[in-house]
Amino acid sequence: MTERKVKQRTTVTIYGQQYTVVGHEPPTHVMEVAQMVDEKMREIRKRNPYLDTTRLAVLTAVNVVDEYKKLLEEHEKALKELKRMTGDE
Repeated sequence: MTERKVKQRTTVTIYGQQYTVVGHEPPTHVMEVAQMVDEKMREIRKRNPYLDTTRLAVLTAVNVVDEYKKLLEEHEKALKELKRMTGDE
């Protein structure tokens, strides 16, 4: 028997706008993610005060994906190093 996760609705505020996020993740996780997005938008806005909200959101997305890709690369390097050290190559 497979366990079905119930979708939950969580209302969050990002850059002054409210959004309702529907998904399987716990509300605390969704709120933490939203807070991180809000913080990143505000950080970028400080450096680029004349961006409109759409450009700010796109620039935020580009920055977040850049950070994500760099973390994935670091993770892959660490896994390769671990395999090398343990002889599991």
